[in-house]
Amino acid sequence: MTDIVERAGGCLCGAVRFRARHGGEVSLCHCSMCRRATGGPLFAVLCDGEAQFEEGSPVGVYHSSEQGERGFCQQCGSSLYFHHRGENFYAFTAGSFDDQGPMVLTSQIFIDDKPGFYALANDTPRYRKGPKSRASGEGEQPAG
Repeated sequence: MTDIVERAGGCLCGAVRFRARHGGEVSLCHCSMCRRATGGPLFAVLCDGEAQFEEGSPVGVYHSSEQGERGFCQQCGSSLYFHHRGENFYAFTAGSFDDQGPMVLTSQIFIDDKPGFYALANDTPRYRKGPKSRASGEGEQPAG
């Protein structure tokens, strides 16, 4: 992993630009909501604090559940992030960052929800549900 630093990113059309702090950890989410939102598993970069969006960035927010909301570009529809409401926790899509070189896949969550039509060779911890909540400290141990 690299040091936590501020990195730039944006959407497909370039209308949304942002800066967020992260160290390159990528968690892969196999839950059905992430798969529907992104068309496949969500490669999520766990960010330190909130992102800073450039003024005028057309960011829309969809409240996808009681716990979470998803940010997207209102112009091109690109998925940008998942935010766990009530926590200072943002997970931006790995593909939205300009420099993806320092990124490393470190875990997979909701592994029991993964459909059988794909498999990853990465040897990472795999969780049946989400990892520990940052607020509650509750979570699940890696699966098998």
